[in-house]
Amino acid sequence: QVQLVESGGGLVQPGGSLRLSCAASGFTLDDYAIGWFRQAPGKEREGVACISSSDGNTIYVNSARGRFTISRDVEKNTVYLQMNSLKPEDTAVYYCATPYSSDCHTHPQTDFGSWGQGTQVTVSS
Repeated sequence: QVQLVESGGGLVQPGGSLRLSCAASGFTLDDYAIGWFRQAPGKEREGVACISSSDGNTIYVNSARGRFTISRDVEKNTVYLQMNSLKPEDTAVYYCATPYSSDCHTHPQTDFGSWGQGTQVTVSS
């Protein structure tokens, strides 16, 4: 049973930083890619970042590139999303999911599953 649990969200001021965690069980990060997604009220869910297990390549949405970093700790079976220079438009519920495959690049959002309950990130002064 593949399961992912998000944590680490909270309330931060603009310009602040936050690190989200995605704890995986039922598989190892050597086998499956992990993506971070977010959804704000009234908006569609969008992909934020993804890390492949096959080659370690990472991809980012343009608005996050240079500010967010996705990484993994295979020993802890956990994927992280380090978010710096946060902006109010980053406010959303953040989810992690897996395409049940090693590669991020060949999979649309509809291929991803094992969504957790999400963790709320609020950026406000």
